[in-house]
Amino acid sequence: MPETPDFNDRMLSLGLARVSEAAAMASAEWIGRGDEKAADQAAVNGMREQLNKLDIRGVVVIGEGERDEAPMLFIGEEVGAGDGPEVDIALDPLEGTTLTAKDMPNALTVIAMGPRGSMLHAPDVYMEKLAIGPGFHPGVVTLDMAPAERVSALASARGCATSDITVCVLERPRHESMIEDLRGTGCAIRLITDGDVAGVMHCAEPQTGIDMYMGSGGAPEGVLAAAALKCMGGQMFGKLLFRNGEEEARAKAAGITDLNRIYARDDMVTQDVIFAATGVTDGSILPGIKREPGFLTAETVLMRSKTGSVRRMSYRNPVRQG
Repeated sequence: MPETPDFNDRMLSLGLARVSEAAAMASAEWIGRGDEKAADQAAVNGMREQLNKLDIRGVVVIGEGERDEAPMLFIGEEVGAGDGPEVDIALDPLEGTTLTAKDMPNALTVIAMGPRGSMLHAPDVYMEKLAIGPGFHPGVVTLDMAPAERVSALASARGCATSDITVCVLERPRHESMIEDLRGTGCAIRLITDGDVAGVMHCAEPQTGIDMYMGSGGAPEGVLAAAALKCMGGQMFGKLLFRNGEEEARAKAAGITDLNRIYARDDMVTQDVIFAATGVTDGSILPGIKREPGFLTAETVLMRSKTGSVRRMSYRNPVRQG
C-alpha cells in the first residue's frame, strides 16, 4: 500500500483559511435577517464545498451533529478530494447563528485541522470549561477550585488585585450561582449571549481585556477552543457533564472510557494543528463581513500551533450583481 502523506500544516493552512472565508461569505446575506437556520445552512454549504477541494482525506470529528441529525458536515462525514494526508477536522460553520440572525457581535466561522487521531471525539454534551491566557505556570487555576478561588489565584499570579481581573461567562441561568460567587471577589464579569469559542479565545488576546473564561457549554466547542489556544498559547481544562444515561451512552460510543476525567488543553488536542476563524459580524477578535458595491471583504485569523504563528488576512472578493 502507498504511504500516507504527512500532515503538511504550512501548505494546508491557506486552504483552511479559504474554507473559513467561504462559510462566512455564504452566511453574510443572512446577517440581521432573523433566520438562524438559513444562515447556518448557507455557512455549511460554503464550508463543505471548499473542504472538498482540499487535497486531504478528512473525517469530521467535531461537526454539526450525529449523522441522523445533520444532513451535512455531520460527525464521521468524510471530506476532501480523496488524496493527501489523513486528517481530523473540527468545525463550527457558524459559531453564533443567533448572533448572525440578530446582527449581534462576535459571530464567527471556525475550523481546525490536525493529523488523524489528534482531536478528542467529544460527544454532543455539555462541558465545564476553564481557560486563561499564556504566561502562567501550569495549574495556576484548576477546575477543582471554586470560581472565587480561581480569581484569587490568577490575581496572585499576576501580582494584581482581584478587582483587576475580568472573567468572561456565558449568560445562562445555570451560571447564576457561579456569577454570585465571582461577584464576591470584586472582579469584573463580561457576559456573552453566545459564542463560547470566541469567549475562550478572548483570554489569549490582550486587547479584549479578558483574563479568564469559565462556565459550561457545548463539548464540541470546547475542543475547537482548545485547538485555538494550542496555537495562541494559554491553558484550558474541560470536564464532560452528563444530564442522563443517554448522554453517558453517547460518550461511551464516542470512545470515552473515563466519564469523570478532567481534560487539559493538550489532552483535547494531542498534536500540532492549524486553526482558522473568519468574522461574520463585527466582534472583539475580528471585524465582520463588509459590503460595498460589487465586493465582499472578509477578515480571517489563521494560526499554526507548530510555529505559534498568527496571521491576519483581509480577503476582498468580487461578487456577481443580481
